Amino acid sequence: MTPNPAENRAYFFKIDTTIKKIRQQIQKKFDDLKVDLTVDQWVLLDHIYRHEIKGISQNELAEMTVKDAPTVTRIIDLLVKKGLSERTMAENDRRKFKITLTDAGRNKFDEAYPIVAEVRRKGWGDLNDDDYKTFVRILDSIYTNITV
Repeated sequence: MTPNPAENRAYFFKIDTTIKKIRQQIQKKFDDLKVDLTVDQWVLLDHIYRHEIKGISQNELAEMTVKDAPTVTRIIDLLVKKGLSERTMAENDRRKFKITLTDAGRNKFDEAYPIVAEVRRKGWGDLNDDDYKTFVRILDSIYTNITV
């Protein structure tokens, strides 16, 4: 029987080390430019920004970012303390909060986004749209296989 090639390849290690390198590069740029954000804070800020019209709950943020609820709560607490986001009671459920950005949070997003985009462009290099489609298809397949 021929072994499955995935058993002999450290593709998860490659994914993990690549993600860590990207995070390191973004954090270094944030620090160098005194953006006053961590990468984890950026990730939540980005998701809150992208869901600002309807708002987003802490549980939705946890699910989207694949972070546990206490970690998301801690990061939101920091964003609130920095004046970048705020919690308001959800209209239909007083046990839940809707997380939104303040004006300062939207300004911080506008400050940080070009830095993140620059690191992404650098990492992507000369890969093309077909490469992107293949990359996303493969990652989606791995994610689905692990999730099911």
